[in-house]
Amino acid sequence: MENAQKMTAKIAKEASISGSSKTPNPHRKRRMDFRSMLRNREMQAAILSGVLMLGGWAVGYASTTVSIILYILSYAAGGWLKAKEGVETLIKERELDVNLLMVAAAMGAASIGYWNEGAMLIFIFALSGALESYTMERSKKDISSLMALKPELALRVDDGKMTLVSIDELKIKDLILVKPGELIPADGVIQKGFSAVNQASITGESVPVDKVQGDEVFAGTLNGEGVLYIEVTQTSDATVFAKIIRLVEEAENEVPQSERFMKRFEAIYALIVVAVTLVIIFASPFVLGWSFGTSFYKAMVFLVVASPCALVASIMPALLSAISNRARHGILFKGGAHMENMALTSVVAFDKTGTLTAGEPVVTDLIAADGYDRQELLATIASIEQLSEHPLAKAIVGKAEDENLELFPAESVISVTGWGMEGTVGARKWRIGKTDVLDQMEESEDTAYWKEQRSRLGGEGKTVSLILEGERVTGLIGLQDVIRPQAAAAVQKLQAIGVKVAMLTGDRSETAQVIGRQIGVDYIYSDLLPEEKVQYVKQLRDEHGHVVMVGDGVNDAPALATATVGMGMGMSGSGTALEVADVVLMNDNIEEIAGTIKLARRARRIIKQNMTFAVTVILLLMTSNFLTGIALPFGVVGHEGSTILVILNALRLLR
Repeated sequence: MENAQKMTAKIAKEASISGSSKTPNPHRKRRMDFRSMLRNREMQAAILSGVLMLGGWAVGYASTTVSIILYILSYAAGGWLKAKEGVETLIKERELDVNLLMVAAAMGAASIGYWNEGAMLIFIFALSGALESYTMERSKKDISSLMALKPELALRVDDGKMTLVSIDELKIKDLILVKPGELIPADGVIQKGFSAVNQASITGESVPVDKVQGDEVFAGTLNGEGVLYIEVTQTSDATVFAKIIRLVEEAENEVPQSERFMKRFEAIYALIVVAVTLVIIFASPFVLGWSFGTSFYKAMVFLVVASPCALVASIMPALLSAISNRARHGILFKGGAHMENMALTSVVAFDKTGTLTAGEPVVTDLIAADGYDRQELLATIASIEQLSEHPLAKAIVGKAEDENLELFPAESVISVTGWGMEGTVGARKWRIGKTDVLDQMEESEDTAYWKEQRSRLGGEGKTVSLILEGERVTGLIGLQDVIRPQAAAAVQKLQAIGVKVAMLTGDRSETAQVIGRQIGVDYIYSDLLPEEKVQYVKQLRDEHGHVVMVGDGVNDAPALATATVGMGMGMSGSGTALEVADVVLMNDNIEEIAGTIKLARRARRIIKQNMTFAVTVILLLMTSNFLTGIALPFGVVGHEGSTILVILNALRLLR
């Protein structure tokens, strides 16, 4: 079955590459999943095998010949792909696997006249294999969206001439021009121009950062409204963005230890069963004095009862039931292995922006100076900010709209380089921007007051803007990326089941500390670049064990790929995060994570119960076959009965 784990698939096709995502239609998704499942070759073969098996059983009383023909067709339909897989493994890797063993068991049953029992073995094995393959097709991570985000061309400026070149042709100290709204193609330093640059793909910062001459910028980040002339400081293969891609690729290439162990176990198990079967056939007539017919019959019974149908059914039905259960709660697992790993979780690490917080700034405070009406002041600055595309400006305008304020005509509105906005409203000049102006003012009681308020708001993790009428301070406005309503409850539920909670963010330490304390996380790591997030995920894994990483942005991709289980935000997450993640929260409800871990732990317990029961039944049947002898129909009933029981036990997870 491990071959199914090697197959690749893509997820979240409706997520836009730019980092925003469309809200998927769940009904359309279910229809597409069902249709794609029916188009799966293994599923079609399994269904056809089952239909032919039932047909052979139905006409058996009327025509033995027709019945046998239908059984043969059932064998071919359900066993062809498995036999082909087994033969390829035998030839290429020189190993026997369970696929070949099951086909041999069914053929052995047919060889002594038990066609229906053999066909049932083939059908059940083919069906379970098809379901596993369909589920596991989604387990391999894909970075196609990340690669699509990578800039391919740059506008190089040389002696006043502009030439469009591949980013691979850029050299250190080349001068490039980046137009408004374009991706920055290389790491560099701004030589001329200013703009607000959205660095969420690299640093995870919740709002674009104002960049002026001398500031550093990164490849893969999005330029805002200004024209930038940038001197290249890194070649295309050495940029931060290129490092992100390599980190994801490296994490994907790591083969889990459990997968390697299961592959070795399967090969050894199959060899032992085949060897014992051959010994029974050829050695028992000489050692035990059995006739060749008796030896062959007992060998076929052994091959049937030793076939690992119940063992196979011990795992996948339980995992599939748990996956189906979570799907009803808006949590999509890309494979059963991730459900298994989820049960081992000891730490959940959250990215902050867009995961624990909403990812969009909102106005939280507006302090008006004496003599100024708060609502009139808000309407005034919103009248100027409505002409800006900066996220902070949009938050201010949104606040005015929420309070149903009528905006005023604004004139002579301009963007002040690296500072903010200014304009004229009602024949009075207004300015809104950074609070560093306070540090240039003459010390007074008023100045001290505004500095104190700035410190207070900044200490609460808020971005603070200053409002001026002429040269007079008229107010301060505080903005903050608000905490998701369910964030604190999600953390408390995780801690209640013994899971530690960490927060990883590219935001500054003050903001991270405030948010972390309010939510109640156990560990706070701030000012992190993508590779540093990976380092802390590895550190948490080394110190505590298995780590679940929850993120939404391109900058989270390496950490998602490095964690034991990567979990992406389905509604607000970038396309890259969704493709790299092992699990997708389609409704962004992080409060469901604790319940998912509890269900995964329950699934793990049921799998242990099933495996113990399946092994016990196999050992009892094999022992009975040698000591007292059992009829082949009884062996098949015992074998298939144990399979049905473990499946029914697994289906309890659907509740």
